Amino acid sequence: MMEFSHVSVLLHQSVDALNITPGGIYADGTMGGGGHSEAILQQLGGTGLLLGIDRDEEALAASRKRLESHQNVRYIHDNFSNIRAILEENGIEALSGAVLDLGVSSYQIDNPERGFSYMENAPLDMRMDRSGGMTAYDVVNGYDERRLADVIYQYGEERFSRKIAHLICAARADKPLQTTAELCELIRRAVPERSHARGSHPAKRTFQAIRIEVNGELEILKQAMEDFFDALAPGGRLAVITFHSLEDRAIKTAFASFTQGCTCPKDFPVCVCGNKPRGRLVSRKPILPDENEMTQNSRSRSAKLRVIEKL
Repeated sequence: MMEFSHVSVLLHQSVDALNITPGGIYADGTMGGGGHSEAILQQLGGTGLLLGIDRDEEALAASRKRLESHQNVRYIHDNFSNIRAILEENGIEALSGAVLDLGVSSYQIDNPERGFSYMENAPLDMRMDRSGGMTAYDVVNGYDERRLADVIYQYGEERFSRKIAHLICAARADKPLQTTAELCELIRRAVPERSHARGSHPAKRTFQAIRIEVNGELEILKQAMEDFFDALAPGGRLAVITFHSLEDRAIKTAFASFTQGCTCPKDFPVCVCGNKPRGRLVSRKPILPDENEMTQNSRSRSAKLRVIEKL
């Protein structure tokens, strides 16, 4: 097994945005290799509590090793979308703050056996939680052509989704697709050569789409944002890092709903709805990595950080 490694994106910007106070209770909902968790613990200074949540057991094991000198951490193998149940099980009424890094870790991408990368030949897996559940194999070989095309188009924003799905279904009629290399070759045949020259691998969008489908990444976001925001104590902050437009759009929409006040028509002389903002944006525009970070870590280029504070 390769060593777990991951470079945390927008590390200081996201942790500083939490405005950490000693004695507070914080959650890292996507603990990964523990980069954000370590920065939070350093600011807590041995007080308070950190909940480290991840659905990848290998990530939690790496974090335990990295943070072994810290005693105020609870490691939780679960999906961050279950935050309500997690807090109840741990006897916690409210959070002082939380951070979510929605990207796939470098370890998951670079570890061939996980099947996330279109650059390595591996079994079609793509599960963030390897303890069970649907795999990329199930999606690629089990979905009918229309459903497969819809997934690739909606989650990958791939304009050649119909052709890709058609070639996949034609190929699997002879035998199931087993590996990422087989899938990549079909995608390469489906995407016109002129589209290959734009600097992006032709399989990038399709692999993103299948990964999102396997892990239910977008399905859980709306409710998860509601639950995390509700779990914050007044003055608590939620920091979310996204890596593609679909995620960012979902977070932006959720945050906008928390900051919305009166919904009465503009021609009403007085407010009758009584709605008041529940939160405020810490920064109206997303926080982006600087040139130095993008140079040192090319995978940070698409990252966006949004932060909201509960009123």
